[in-house]
Amino acid sequence: MAEKVPMTRQGYEALLNELKHLKSVVRPQVIEALRMARAEGDLSENAEFHGARERQGLVEAKIRHLEAQIANAEVIDTRSLIGDRVVFGATVRVRDVETGEEKTFRLVGPDEADPQKGSISIQSPVGRALVGKQLGDAVQVTVPKGALAFEIVAVNFDT
Repeated sequence: MAEKVPMTRQGYEALLNELKHLKSVVRPQVIEALRMARAEGDLSENAEFHGARERQGLVEAKIRHLEAQIANAEVIDTRSLIGDRVVFGATVRVRDVETGEEKTFRLVGPDEADPQKGSISIQSPVGRALVGKQLGDAVQVTVPKGALAFEIVAVNFDT
């Protein structure tokens, strides 16, 4: 049995929506493309057919991957969390000790992390360094770019 992976309600629903879209929209489009390519005749030299088969394989692999993620998800409702300690689902605002620049991170599961949108995995170096800390704590973390030092300036659970 696979290990359960923590996930927010929003992340879980996003996976369900993506899976539904793949099954109800993308898969039928690929099947139709295969049908049309078969109608062209000789399959051995039919580039459209081979392209559609390749796309079908990619879509089916993505569907299996999403189904596995959903099956292994442990959905954690972050709406009921309170306090000033950093835990899964917290939105944390930190200040870089060196530059004074502030950044905001939301700690989520690895399957829903999107650093470009400020969602980082609880298993990432920064995520692991923040967990368990509280408002006002200093945090040291080593990342590929070097060492970082943050001060936690806000912790909330409203998202």
